[in-house]
Amino acid sequence: MLNGIAVLVKTATMFLLNKILALYVGPSGYAAIGQFQNFIQMVTSFAGGSINTAVVKYTAEYGDNPNEQRKIWQNAGTIILALSVIFSLLIIIFQKPLSLYIFHSTEYRSVFIWFGIFLIFFNFNALFLAILNGKKEILKLVIANIAGSVFSLAITGFLAYQYHILGALIALSIYQSIAFFITLILCVKSDWFKFEFLFGKIDKAIATKFGHYALMALVSAVCVPLSQIVIRSLLTKEFGASYAGYWEAMTRLSGAYLMLVTTTLGVYYLPRLSELKTYTEIRHEVYTGYKFIFPLALMGGLAVYLLRDWIIKLLFTESFMPMRELFLWQIIGDILKIGSWILAYLMLGRAMVKLFMVTEIGFSLLLIIITYFSIKNFGFEGSTIAYMINYMFYWLIMSIFVFKKLRNEMVI
Repeated sequence: MLNGIAVLVKTATMFLLNKILALYVGPSGYAAIGQFQNFIQMVTSFAGGSINTAVVKYTAEYGDNPNEQRKIWQNAGTIILALSVIFSLLIIIFQKPLSLYIFHSTEYRSVFIWFGIFLIFFNFNALFLAILNGKKEILKLVIANIAGSVFSLAITGFLAYQYHILGALIALSIYQSIAFFITLILCVKSDWFKFEFLFGKIDKAIATKFGHYALMALVSAVCVPLSQIVIRSLLTKEFGASYAGYWEAMTRLSGAYLMLVTTTLGVYYLPRLSELKTYTEIRHEVYTGYKFIFPLALMGGLAVYLLRDWIIKLLFTESFMPMRELFLWQIIGDILKIGSWILAYLMLGRAMVKLFMVTEIGFSLLLIIITYFSIKNFGFEGSTIAYMINYMFYWLIMSIFVFKKLRNEMVI
């Protein structure tokens, strides 16, 4: 219920932001914003964000051992501090070539300075959220997430209104960093928190544990954003920047209405899978996921499809109506995605590194290939037909290999 409240607030703010961005940046601006968001995803993962899944897992796993938890946090904090400083300097130094690569222009190079300055707060906010998640302090996690949503709406709305695309890009660079101070206050008020628990000598054994999750997160952080960047480029080349913006708007809408499901997977499901000790317990938890989580995706998808015309007019503008033809295949793909993710989260919860890396790389490449041929044969609609086909195969592979690996490695 608490998670649901946070998700409702976040969903409401995302819908409002979609409307603001639709009004002040337009379809082509959506494409630029999507490019920069993908860049942020990749950089934050390389700058330490890749270990946050491990922080959630081991904080939950060592729930009855405070000393081990502190070792986890000390190693995580030290690694994140070092990497954040390094990447901040690199981003600021190479702002011009980065702007040319991401935006094909130097007009927005200043956003990289903003992002470089605020990166360290960005990453420590994510670390504190991971600790709260692992500690199962859901109320504080919810408050922190709501604060982040409110800051996102206020800052992005104001800057987009004042400076249009440039303002929206600066907002993406700073709003999560500002939310850091709220998250910090919530953590400081906890009995288990002290600043000395965040920094210390790096332990090789713990760093090795982090390494497994870092590999998975980095592969995901590179493959998913890069595949989206390539697809936007394909759509821009084939149909124009506005159509890349329609696709980005559809992707954002998809993420917004599925947020209750995806957040539940991260906040409840992942720590729960990390705690379980036997194959039978895990299988039961997965079936519970299909019983309670999967129907939410079905109902949400059906509602969005039936209300698609009203949604486009309400959340975007009339100029976004061409995205209407994407809804059917996108929503079928979303449902298939959630079905596959209920199994795929086992790879994260049980540290199935090789399987995760192979499937993540393989299906990112497959999505690009299918998208290329689909848009050639089916036009703009082919972009979401490819998405649906890709997740159909992904679910099939997850259902075959994940439980097979668990049976071989765990006590029944």
